[in-house]
Amino acid sequence: MDIIKEISSEINETKQWPSFSSGDNITVTYKIKEGDKERLQSFQGTVIQRRGSGTTETFTIRKMSGGTGVE
Repeated sequence: MDIIKEISSEINETKQWPSFSSGDNITVTYKIKEGDKERLQSFQGTVIQRRGSGTTETFTIRKMSGGTGVE
């Protein structure tokens, strides 16, 4: 169990994570690999929740696309 905490603290020290909270509009960019090709795809929306902490933290983004909510 201590190894997980140790690795998690090392990652948090070396990475600069942007600060944001629920209600903020953010853009997440994915790197997608398809065979030999790579492309970037962006998803822009409003943060509706954040869960967890540290390297295991997750967040949910919602946007409206064609009158339908997408998360």
